[in-house]
Formats: sequence, structure tokens, C-alpha cells
Amino acid sequence: MSATLEVVDHGRRLAFSFADVLKYHGPGSPGGAAHAFKVLERALPLLDPDGPCERREIVVETAFGGPGAHDAFEMVTRAVTGDRFRVDPALARPERGRTLERFVFRLAYRGRATTLLLREGFVSEEFVDLARTEDLTREQERRLDVLKLDMADRVMSRRAAEVYDAAPAGTSGG
Repeated sequence: MSATLEVVDHGRRLAFSFADVLKYHGPGSPGGAAHAFKVLERALPLLDPDGPCERREIVVETAFGGPGAHDAFEMVTRAVTGDRFRVDPALARPERGRTLERFVFRLAYRGRATTLLLREGFVSEEFVDLARTEDLTREQERRLDVLKLDMADRVMSRRAAEVYDAAPAGTSGG
């Protein structure tokens, strides 16, 4: 699937492909970049059905602190430099289990908000174990790199609605 994300910046329409995101981020965390791409693909039409959204007004809060997601959100929304991006561990949902608990994203735009939750089957226990391990061996690093690419492929091969469930868009409290 070859989707693009469209936003507006000072009246100018911009489109970003996943390849664009990977060029910006680099090869380090393609899985996290893929998740952020799908989150935006799912959330933007919910936040402004008439779209596209003004990129510098989108707010992103998440329990997921991966660098690939951080860079993808920054490239498309400029939320990091605009101080509208926040990693908040309190958003985690441990009741969803180790593989899903941190994949919670709350996006807001002009008084509307939506919360997205990752569906089952996109993150493995092995990935979580390795990603949370400090001082990986070379073999573990190589394995984690393979798992990141596999996850990115799995996420990007599906429609955003197949990857992320969305709570209904509502009004944001602020």
C-alpha cells in the first residue's frame, strides 16, 4: 500500500510518503516510523474530515517513546519543535498486555481529539523483550534490527484501520 499523508503548512499543501519519513529518520527504527505513519494516516481524517489539517496545530501525546515515531511525527506535523508532542507514560494501558500497552496515541486538532490503540498481531513478545533490554549483544542487535524491519513491513502492508482502532473523535478539553 502506497499511502501519503497530506497536511497544510501556511496554506501550502504538503504530502509525505513513508519513503520520505524513512529518509528523514534513517534506518534506526523503521517499525516505530511505520507505526507513526499509520497513526497519522488513521487520525488525520478523523480530526478534520474535510482536511487536510494545518500541520502546526496538531497535538500528539503517546505512551510510545520510540525514535522512529518521534521523527515521523516531527517531519509531518512539526509537533516536536512546536512543543505539541509529548511522551506520557501515564497514557500506557497495561491491561492490554506488554505488546500493546505503550501503543496508545492521542491526537488533537482544533477542538477535536481521537485516541488510537494498536490492534493485536503487529508487535511480538520477542520484539518487546529485545527493545527493553539494555546492553544488547551484537547478535541481539542484529535480531532486533530484523524484527524492526519485519514489523515495519507488517504495519505498512495494511490499511491504517486494520492496524489501529480509533475511539470516536470528540471535543478536546484543551
